[in-house]
Amino acid sequence: MYFYIETLKQRLDAINQLRVDRALEAMKPAFQQVYRLLPVLLHHHHPLMPGYLEGKVPHGVCTFTPDENQQRYIDSIELRWGEIPAINSQGELPITGVYSMGSTSSIGQSCSSDLDIWVCHQSWLDHEEHQRLQQKCTLLEQWAAAQGVDVSFFLIDENRFRHNESGSLGGEDCGSTQHILLLDEFYRTAVRMAGKRLLWHMVPVEEEEHYDEYVLSLYAQGALAPNEWLDLGGLSSLSAEEYFGASLWQLYKSIDSPYKAVLKTLLLEAYSWQYPDTRLLSMDIKARLHKGEIVAFGLDPYCMMLDRVTDYLTQIEDPTRLDLARRCFYLKVCEKLSRDKACVGWRRQILSQLVQEWGWSSEHLAMLDNRANWKIERVREAHNELLDAMMQTYRNLIRFARRNNLSVSASPQDIGVLTRKLYAAFEALPGKVTLLNPQISPDLSEADLTFIYVPAGRANRSGWYLYNQAPSMDAIISHQPLEYNRYLNKLVAWAYFNGLLTPNTRLYIKGSEQIDIARLRELVDDVSCHFPLRLPAPTPKALYSPCEIRHLAIIVNLEHDPTAAFRNQVVHFDFRHLDVFSFGEQQQCLVGSIDLLYRNSWNEVRTLHFNGEQSVLEALKTILGKMHQDAALPESLEVFCYSQHLRGLIRTRVQQLVSECIELRLSSTRQEPGRFKAVKVAGQTWGLFFERLSVSVQKLENAVEFYGAISNNKLQGLPTQVETNHIHLPAVIDGVASEGIIQFFFEDLSEEQGFNIFILDESNRVEVYHHCEGSKEELVRDVSRFYSSSHDRFTYGSSFINFNLPQFYQIVQLDGRAQVIPFRSTTLSHLNISPGKESASPAIKQRLHML
Repeated sequence: MYFYIETLKQRLDAINQLRVDRALEAMKPAFQQVYRLLPVLLHHHHPLMPGYLEGKVPHGVCTFTPDENQQRYIDSIELRWGEIPAINSQGELPITGVYSMGSTSSIGQSCSSDLDIWVCHQSWLDHEEHQRLQQKCTLLEQWAAAQGVDVSFFLIDENRFRHNESGSLGGEDCGSTQHILLLDEFYRTAVRMAGKRLLWHMVPVEEEEHYDEYVLSLYAQGALAPNEWLDLGGLSSLSAEEYFGASLWQLYKSIDSPYKAVLKTLLLEAYSWQYPDTRLLSMDIKARLHKGEIVAFGLDPYCMMLDRVTDYLTQIEDPTRLDLARRCFYLKVCEKLSRDKACVGWRRQILSQLVQEWGWSSEHLAMLDNRANWKIERVREAHNELLDAMMQTYRNLIRFARRNNLSVSASPQDIGVLTRKLYAAFEALPGKVTLLNPQISPDLSEADLTFIYVPAGRANRSGWYLYNQAPSMDAIISHQPLEYNRYLNKLVAWAYFNGLLTPNTRLYIKGSEQIDIARLRELVDDVSCHFPLRLPAPTPKALYSPCEIRHLAIIVNLEHDPTAAFRNQVVHFDFRHLDVFSFGEQQQCLVGSIDLLYRNSWNEVRTLHFNGEQSVLEALKTILGKMHQDAALPESLEVFCYSQHLRGLIRTRVQQLVSECIELRLSSTRQEPGRFKAVKVAGQTWGLFFERLSVSVQKLENAVEFYGAISNNKLQGLPTQVETNHIHLPAVIDGVASEGIIQFFFEDLSEEQGFNIFILDESNRVEVYHHCEGSKEELVRDVSRFYSSSHDRFTYGSSFINFNLPQFYQIVQLDGRAQVIPFRSTTLSHLNISPGKESASPAIKQRLHML
C-alpha cells in the first residue's frame, strides 16, 4: 500500500507540474508574474505587497514553500523593509490550498483567457475573518487587473461540499444549480498553485461509493497523514435535478459566451443521456491516473471533454452539432493553423492532428481564422447555428426532466432568472430587435448602407429594405436585403444596435417621398446620441423583477407628417389657443405617426409604430401599460420630432404630455383611486384613467361624462374598474403588477385557513383562490412545467420554446408592513386547491385543473 500511495503521489505531482508549466508557457509576462506571485501574496500579508489592508487578515497557505522566482520577490521586499515574519507552513494555517481551475493549463487556455482561482480555507474561519479574506482577494483582483490579467477568486470552505452548501446566482458560483458537477469540473481541471494535495485523487474509482470509509482506512493504516491533504469529499451522489439546474446554468452562460459554453453544455447533455449510469469525466481522468495511462495529451481535460462530446453526438447521430462542437473547440483554442507561426507549441501540434482527423480543408481553416473580420451574413449564420444548438439542448433537457419526473432542486428564483435571460435574449416578438452576439465577431460595421422604401401595390411587400451596398442598381439587384421591416425605425435600430451603422457608415435612402437623406441622418444621430451601444449584462435581481423601461425615445412624425401639407398654404389658427393635438379651425392633430424605441432593464430593445390621429393616445397607453406602479422612472426620456413645420412646439407638447402621464402612473400619490387626465385630440376629448393595475382610455362624448369623470375620478363599466371593484386584491401587489408576464402571489393565513393565491395574467386580469391547502412548491413546479411544455411562443425556424415562465412571489410582513418578495422553495408535497368565489375568469383555473 505504501509504495502504491507513493507512486500515485509522484504521478499526481508530475501531472500538476506539467499543468503549471503549460499554464505559464503560452502566456505573456504579466500573466506569468501574476500567476507565480498569487500564492506568495496569500501566504504573506505585508504593507509593500498587493492585497494589503489594515487590521487582522487571515493569511498563510499550508505546506507552502516558495520556489526560486517567488523567493526572489520576497527577498526584494525584505531589502526595502526588513525581514518578513516567518510563517510555519507545515502547521494548520487559514488557507488550505490555492488552485487555478477551468481552462487554465489546458489546450483551451488562450492568450485572452481569464483566471479562476479557488482559495480553499479552514472551516474554523468565522464570518468576520471570511469577510476580511474576501476583501484581500478583491484587492488582489484589482491589482491583477491593473497588470492586464482578469482574475476571479472564489473562497471555498473545506466543508462546503460536504454540507451541500451553494452560493447565490450571478457569479461563477452558479447559485443552487450545481454541487457535484461543480466539484467534478474542479477535480478534473484543478492545478495546485500552493497548499495541500487533493485527497480525492487517492481514492480509486471503484471505492467512490464508499469514499469516506476508504479515506478513514487510509488514515488508520498510516498510509496518509490527514493534515497533508485537502478533502472536499467524493462524487458518489448525483441527482437528476442537479443535471437540470446545471444545464440551465450553462445555457444562461452561453448567451454571453456562446463558443465558450457550448462544449460544457453538450457535456452535461451527454451526462444526462447516460443517467443514471453516468460516468463523470473526472472519474475517467482519475482511473487513468491510477492505471498509469497518461494519455489524451497528458490527461488534458479540454481534449477529454471533446472526446466525450464526440462519442455522445456520434451515438445519437447528430453530425450538425458535432461539427459545431469541433468549431467551438477550434475557436476556443485560438491557434490559427492557416497562418505560419515561428514557434510550434504543443497546443498547435494537438490541434493540427485533430483537424487532420476531421478532414477540414485549408479554405475552411482560413474562414475560421478570419472570424475577427466576419460581417453580418456570416455572423447571423453562426448566431442561428448556436441558437439552434442551444434550443436542441433545451428540448433534450425538458425531455430529460419529464423522463425523470423532476422537481427542480434549484430555487424558483434561480430558475426564474435563468429562464428570464433566455427569454429576453431569444424570444422573437413583433418589434423586438434581435441582437446578434457581439462575441462572434468584434466588428460588424458596414461602409455603405442603403434604405429602400417600397410603397403599397408593388410586387414586393410594402415597407423598408436594408442593403449593405451603395445604391447602384446592379449591386442592389444581385444582393438579398439584409433586413426588412414595415417601419424605418425598426430597421435603423437593428442596424445600430448590431453595430452595422457607425459614424463612418455612408448612408443612402431611396423610394420615400416623406423621408430624405437629411431626415435619415438626423434620426441616426438622435438614436446614437441617446442610446449607448453596449451596457453591462442585466443583474439577476433585474431579471427576476418585472422589466422596466430604462431608455425611451418617442419619435414623432418620422413616417407621416401632417405639417408637410402646410407648405405654400395659408393656415388659420389662434396663438392664444395653440394646441398641436387639435390645431387650427379644422381641429387637426399635428401628430401623424409615433415610433417608440426603448431599452428595458432586461436589455431588450423594442420598437413600436403607431399611425393616424389616435397615435398619441395609443402610444401613451402602450408606454404606461409597460410601467408597473413601483417602477423607477426611465433613466432617459427623449422626444425626437421630424415635422417640417412647428417642430419645436410639437416636440415640447408631446414631451410635456408624456412626462405628466408617467408622473401620474408612477406618482407617490398612487393610492388615490381613479386618477384621471383629459386630452383633447382632433376636437374630441378623451380620458386617460390611471387604474390600479393598468391605464385605460375612454372617449368622453359629452359634458356630463366629462365633468362626471373629473368629479368621480372613475367611469362605470371600464374593464379594470369592474374587476378591481369585485375582487379584493392586496394593495402591495399594485407595486409589482406588470403586463406581459403571469404572476402568482401567495398570501399565508393561519394554519387552519391555509393560504390565498392571487394570479395576474399577461393583461393583468385577476383571479383569486382562497384557503388553499397543500404544497405551494408543487404548484410552482407543475405550473412551470405546464407553461414550459404547453405554451410555446418562442419561434425560430422549427424551434418552439417558451422562456416566459410565470413568476412566483410571497406576500410577507416585514417591519410592520406588507411586502412582496420572491417565492423560495422549501419542500415538496401534495397540493389541493379550492377556488374561491371571487374567481373572475375560468382561464387560469382551467390551467390549474389540467395539471
